[in-house]
Amino acid sequence: MVELVNITKLYHKKPVVNNVSLFVPGGQTLVLLGKSGSGKTTLLKMINRLIEPDEGNILIDGERIANRPVEELRRNIGYVIQAIGLFPHWTVAQNIATVPTLIDWPKDKISSRVSELLEHMGLPQQFASRYPHELSGGQQQRIGVARALAANPSLLLMDEPFGALDPIIRKEIQSDFQHLSIFKEVTKIVVTHDVKEAFYLGDEVALIDDGKVIEKATPRYLLFNSTSDLVRGFIGEDAWSLKLSQVALSEVIPFLTLAKDTEETLVCHINEKPFSRIFSLANSDHQQVKIIDNSGLVGHASVADLKASFLKLESQLAAH
Repeated sequence: MVELVNITKLYHKKPVVNNVSLFVPGGQTLVLLGKSGSGKTTLLKMINRLIEPDEGNILIDGERIANRPVEELRRNIGYVIQAIGLFPHWTVAQNIATVPTLIDWPKDKISSRVSELLEHMGLPQQFASRYPHELSGGQQQRIGVARALAANPSLLLMDEPFGALDPIIRKEIQSDFQHLSIFKEVTKIVVTHDVKEAFYLGDEVALIDDGKVIEKATPRYLLFNSTSDLVRGFIGEDAWSLKLSQVALSEVIPFLTLAKDTEETLVCHINEKPFSRIFSLANSDHQQVKIIDNSGLVGHASVADLKASFLKLESQLAAH
C-alpha cells in the first residue's frame, strides 16, 4: 500500500503540490487525473524520490521512503514514462533485464523472466534479440512496461504511459493493463490527462487541480454522485459515454418491460459491460436487442427503451 500524508512541494516559494494526502490499497490502481501543470507528475516523482517533498511523508507498506536508500527504493518500484526510454544499443532482452542484472539475479533466472514477460506482453520470443529501433511504437511501449515489471516490483508508477501511441494500439495496451494477471498483483499509480483513460483504468481516480486533490473516488461515484463543479467540468461532454461505460445491461433490466417474442438484429448478454457497446452497434433507436443470460433468452427490448431505462437508473444512482 502507498500513503501520502500532507505532501507539499514548493517551487520559487509557491506550492505546486499543496498539502496532498492520498491512500492506495495494495493491488489497486489509482489514476491521477488533471491538466498539464496541475502537479500530478510532481506527485508521482516524489513517490520515486526523483523529487523530494518540502513537507509531509510518503509511506510504502507503512515505512517512510525517506528512511530507505534511494537506489534500493527505486529498484523495488517499476517506472514507465511516455517517452519509453529504452536503451537503443541494447537488445530487448538486455533492456528488460536492466534491474535484475543490477541486483545480481542469476543468468538463468534473468533469461526465464525475459521469456515470461515477452509471453505476458503478447510478443514473440525472437524479439529478445532485436533492438528497439526494429520495433513499432506499441511494441516498444510493451517492452518498457516489461522492463518496469522485470524484478517483480510491488509498485508500478506510470506517467502518461500510452500518450504517444496511436488510438488503436493505445486501446489494446489499455486492455492488456486491465486484464493481464501480471498487472493485477501490482499496486499502480497512473498519471494521465485523458478522462476516458482514467475512468477505464482506475479503481479510483483522484482529480488534481492547482496542486490539490479536488476529489478522489471510484469512477462510478465521480460520474453519478459527485457534486463538485470542477469534477463535472473536467468530465464535460464525455459524461454520457463514460456513464454508459460503467453500467452493465443487467442493471437496467428492472426498469424495462421486456417483450417475449420479436425479431432482433443484436444479441447481448445480460451481464455485458460496458452498456455503451449496445449503442455503438445499434443502427437506430428502433432496433431490437435480444437479451440473454447463461440459461438462454431473457427477453427483447428496443434501443430506445434501453436508453430510457438507463436514464431511470441514472436518476436512481444520483439520488444515492
